[in-house]
Amino acid sequence: MKRILSNFKKYRYLLVELIKKDIKLKYRNSVLGLFWTMLEPLLTMIVLTIVFTTLMGHDTPHYPVFVLCGRLLYSYFSNGTKLALKSIRRNSAMIRKVYVPKYIYPLSSTLSGFVTFLISLFVLFVVAIQQDIKPTWHLLEAIFPMLTLLVLTIGVGFILATLGVFFRDTEYLWGVILTLIMYASAVFYNPDKILKSSNAWILKYNPLFGIIQNFRNAVLGDPMNTKYFLYSAGISVLLLIIGVFMFYRKQDKFVLYI
Repeated sequence: MKRILSNFKKYRYLLVELIKKDIKLKYRNSVLGLFWTMLEPLLTMIVLTIVFTTLMGHDTPHYPVFVLCGRLLYSYFSNGTKLALKSIRRNSAMIRKVYVPKYIYPLSSTLSGFVTFLISLFVLFVVAIQQDIKPTWHLLEAIFPMLTLLVLTIGVGFILATLGVFFRDTEYLWGVILTLIMYASAVFYNPDKILKSSNAWILKYNPLFGIIQNFRNAVLGDPMNTKYFLYSAGISVLLLIIGVFMFYRKQDKFVLYI
């Protein structure tokens, strides 16, 4: 453990530079640049609000904030894991030429996504004010689902980064799985009816659902669901341990497949 921490400290500046590079490359050819970080979820929220409240008669209180909370957290998880999946192959030229700890690449991909996620929270702040949502002390609890989401994304990212080197179809398969995860996370619909039915396990066994629900509770002024937090945190830590173990076991073989 001491050697790992020493190695991380040695390359922390490279990690910061890679995070900056990932953010710059994402918006390199965009006219609005980093502004899209806030504009994209805002436009998505507007479309979903029109569809579900005007056309489908959705009556969830503060629906714009409800859907924006789910959209922001799911988008980070989706984009962060997809970037991590491609991180080793995307940096194959550097891996062949220069020694850099390989974990730097998937880690920087997930962390750069987290930075843009934090920036996008400004949109949520503005919409919450427009919806006349008064902040309560429960808002401080938002840090718990956010940190859990970060751990979950890093853990899944390491697993996907490892699988993506040896199985190129992982990228396409993960895209399908992400669609299933989105619908099982109640991103844009109220989960109350499903939670009262025999299909409640679809939501409860999905750690991302618990993370999103607790984040919504914090923003809307409701107390955190402790069971959701403990389950999602436990699964996230477990996946992080599995991901790190897989990555370190297979990293020496990466150069043979990239």
